[in-house]
Amino acid sequence: MPADSLAPLDPLGPLAAARRPMGLRERKKLKTRVAIRRATHRLIADQGYEATTVEQIAEAAEVSPSTVFRYFPAKEDIVLTDEYGPVMADALRERPAGEEPLESLRSVLTRTAAALLAHEPEETRRRARLMAEVPAVRARAGVTTAGTSRLLAGVLADRTGRGADDLQVRVLTAAALGAFGEAMAYWAEHDQRDDLVALVHRTLDALGGGLTG
Repeated sequence: MPADSLAPLDPLGPLAAARRPMGLRERKKLKTRVAIRRATHRLIADQGYEATTVEQIAEAAEVSPSTVFRYFPAKEDIVLTDEYGPVMADALRERPAGEEPLESLRSVLTRTAAALLAHEPEETRRRARLMAEVPAVRARAGVTTAGTSRLLAGVLADRTGRGADDLQVRVLTAAALGAFGEAMAYWAEHDQRDDLVALVHRTLDALGGGLTG
């Protein structure tokens, strides 16, 4: 796979400026992850989620089943995991120093939603549908989100001078990512007719202001 074929899975557009250059080893690992994810999405599009096996994914991606499991501990992780966590952390780190933490998270999450739709539209739509339709995928979503939550919480702790394990930082970050996930679920449950970025704004408004209006 040529290096430039990774471009659609790099968080470009609104988040590109925050992306740190990758080393050769990191790019090789990313190529493998991308190959596995693309193979998975092709198979799911052709035959459905339940009928798609790890063995089929490995064959389509030209890797071994053990390699698939090394990168993705569960099949659900393949459709839920993306490459945006570190980029989101970098983007959060670049927000203005005096900005309210929730507003910093809002900026990063809405830009992430826009980038997903711009650069991975079909994968994003399929992932949202699977979260809404497949109980195992929805159940696993919390596990895959936890890693991103830890990354963002670490950045917020640094920005606010709090400890890395500060409870308020953890709660705020987890709540914001939970709001993002609920926006995705609502979007899928309503046939993806709504503007996803606007839905993310609405969920974060609810988080900040409660049930008003």
